[in-house]
Amino acid sequence: MPEQPSRVALVTGANRGIGFEIVRGLAGNGVHVLLTGRDRAAAEAATANLRATGLDVEPLVLDITKPDSVSAAAAEVENRYGRLDILVNNAGIRVEEYGKAPSEQPLRQWRETFETNVFGMVELTKALLPLIRRSEAGRIVNVSSMLASLGTHSDPDSYIYNDKFKSLPAYSASKSAINSWTVHLAYELRGTPIKVNSVHPGYTKTDMNEGDGDQDVAKGAETSVMMALIGDDGPSGVYVHLGEVLPW
Repeated sequence: MPEQPSRVALVTGANRGIGFEIVRGLAGNGVHVLLTGRDRAAAEAATANLRATGLDVEPLVLDITKPDSVSAAAAEVENRYGRLDILVNNAGIRVEEYGKAPSEQPLRQWRETFETNVFGMVELTKALLPLIRRSEAGRIVNVSSMLASLGTHSDPDSYIYNDKFKSLPAYSASKSAINSWTVHLAYELRGTPIKVNSVHPGYTKTDMNEGDGDQDVAKGAETSVMMALIGDDGPSGVYVHLGEVLPW
């Protein structure tokens, strides 16, 4: 039987963008990483890219909006490793159009957004939690956004207090829900070695932002990697960016 890796991580939405860089960062720190994506060819191509640089990465097909796919992925992780040490819930979508008032955004976009950003994320976490409980020091990192922060949204001096970001009510609310899930799950797992945290990547230049942002994707991955690798003395149930605790 092949030797088991010392740490196993699974990153969702990882065939490109911030997720891809999170995989790179974790693998660069000696973690065996399962790079997941909905499209097999894309996941395999991204994995091959990283493996060509000597990183320990494997592809895994996963669509968090499909219960059968979630169950199959959880079974695959259990069969291969019997545990999971790190889960980074990075997969997310933004389907709303910039420039519309909040009340003008169609309800179907709220449903579509929450299906991936919240319901899929929660279902996957629940499916993998028994495997994370088997880890000596499990870590769950939920990729949120500054748009989750109600306090920042309400601050006229904030960079998100403008028409552009107020045109994303469903996306913003879905990230607020992620933060709420983080707090609740961290409470449930208090007293265990598992730590659960939310991260704001920073305003990152990605396809989701249509190229807007003030930092590149490598920088956008840093907080997630940092929180995935925190030690036993690290926090749980916090919302952070590069070590700074953010207002809920």
